[in-house]
Amino acid sequence: MTAGAIYLETSSLLAWLFSESRGADVRASLDAAKYVATSSLTLAEAERAFVRLEAEGALRSGDAQRYRGALARARTQWLRLAISDEILARASAPFPVEPVRTLDAIHLATALSFTKALPDIRVLSLDRRIMQNAEALGIG
Repeated sequence: MTAGAIYLETSSLLAWLFSESRGADVRASLDAAKYVATSSLTLAEAERAFVRLEAEGALRSGDAQRYRGALARARTQWLRLAISDEILARASAPFPVEPVRTLDAIHLATALSFTKALPDIRVLSLDRRIMQNAEALGIG
């Protein structure tokens, strides 16, 4: 994915932050994008991942703080949308490839909302269901 605008979904964000196997690809896409857009949901899901992993003992507190710092620095450059009534209404409607989980529907609806200002936006997700729908919606 190069240039233009990217909608950053949580699976991609966490792959980058945690240096997972596709994390370098995500970072390259973020670096190449003119705009990075995301939902307030993405940030909440990332924080919940940190909390959950700490509670399970899979993430040390110091490492969690390092990830939070990296996220805080990166997100200052990102465009963000809150979950509005309009987004919830679109998330409640059918998508091309059902079934779609509620949080995934909110991500898709948010990405669609960004197309008003960023018509070339493309979804960056490692979730197969999200990408199937993004492609069917013309934002994949």
